[in-house]
Amino acid sequence: MTDARAWEMRVFLRVAARGAFSAAGRELGMTPSATAKLITRIEARLGVRLVERSTRRLRLTPEGEVYRERAEALLAELEAMEAELAGQAVVPSGLVRINSSIPFGRHCLLPLLPDFTMRYPQIRLDLTFTDEVVDLYLARVDIAFRVGKLGDSGLRAVHLGEVRRRIVASPDYLARRGVPRRPDDLVDHDCLGFNFRRAAAVWPMTVDGRRVAREVEGRIQVSDGETMRYMARAGLGLARLAEYHVRDDIAAGRLVTVLDDCLADSEVVHAVYLGRERAPRRIEAFLDHATPRLRERLRQG
Repeated sequence: MTDARAWEMRVFLRVAARGAFSAAGRELGMTPSATAKLITRIEARLGVRLVERSTRRLRLTPEGEVYRERAEALLAELEAMEAELAGQAVVPSGLVRINSSIPFGRHCLLPLLPDFTMRYPQIRLDLTFTDEVVDLYLARVDIAFRVGKLGDSGLRAVHLGEVRRRIVASPDYLARRGVPRRPDDLVDHDCLGFNFRRAAAVWPMTVDGRRVAREVEGRIQVSDGETMRYMARAGLGLARLAEYHVRDDIAAGRLVTVLDDCLADSEVVHAVYLGRERAPRRIEAFLDHATPRLRERLRQG
């Protein structure tokens, strides 16, 4: 990164923070017109509008928000690198944006955070839990935790382990509807499903030693695994959920597993982040803290 590009980024960040060319210019020792021309020059080079101009206050466009986030990250990394090369003690600091599914976030990530925040008081965390898969770049995510096979996305990945899924239901539901003994029995049951785009209404089963995709049906679809767990506990149907997600409910008797010998269902879990030779220290710090603890959690089920 050239000094000129770094200066442009710093000017843009000050404009974004102040919401006006005049206020940003005063702090930087520039006239409002010179500040505005610099932003226009960046927009012309990129071919996108970064700032919506109005008579009252400037507002960033969606592209401007992306540029702001990436500029902040690049400048922070540059400053950390220079400090490290200069022999200064570098304490990891800054913002780490984390994305995961709702169940993984609540049951696996949240228990790690108290120790992490005490160990790294200068790192701020932004947590988003959703069962939709997000684009790390567009969503401005630093680390995402993904269950399932990874596509050829160019992301860097840390393998954390495997997660087994279980089919569960409440004791009340099984008393009313009967206990399924083989995969064919699922046609007589309400199987809770997901309504997001990548969800498929099939459960992987083993029949006569062969792995098959068993189609299932149910009257209720939900947007996330945590809602599905509560639906299952309420006696509304069978649910297929990660073992770590329902382990406490099984131990407490709130849910009962069925078809354990027939369900052939486990997937790998990774932490993924945008590919670089070396991740920023704040991201390395979170991965170093979380990786061994998550591997142990997944081994336990």
